[in-house]
Amino acid sequence: MRKALAAPLLFSGLLGLPLTLAAEEDSRVAVDLPAMMQTHMLGNMRDHLAAIQEIQERLAAGEYDAAGEIAETRLGMSSLARHGASHMAGFMPKGMQQAGTAMHQSASRFAVIAQEAAVTRDLPRALGALGQVTAQCVACHAAYRLK
Repeated sequence: MRKALAAPLLFSGLLGLPLTLAAEEDSRVAVDLPAMMQTHMLGNMRDHLAAIQEIQERLAAGEYDAAGEIAETRLGMSSLARHGASHMAGFMPKGMQQAGTAMHQSASRFAVIAQEAAVTRDLPRALGALGQVTAQCVACHAAYRLK
């Protein structure tokens, strides 16, 4: 009888584990933005994610130049005016600003590496550079959240 109850009890305890972890307090820094700026920032981040998806599709198709172009125009340093970065920065904590700048710089570096890969066909190097872009996204989202 004890053995018959042990497995279901153990299993039910494991089911509760993710709920316990999910219930822990979110320790990320909460960033309070005016509503219009928050909407703008969330739109930018959704576009960043869509751009990364398009970049991956272009890389998979061997279209390295196209991947680089998407990266530079939608994520790279030349995209800052399009995203309104100058008026957003003042509302962000310094670390969040630094992570954003690092992401844009990484995207511009990726764009150059992707263009080189159009000649060298060095997909692993291009993917590594793209990984540096997404690493900045992960770091920022791990440290900050919008209120």
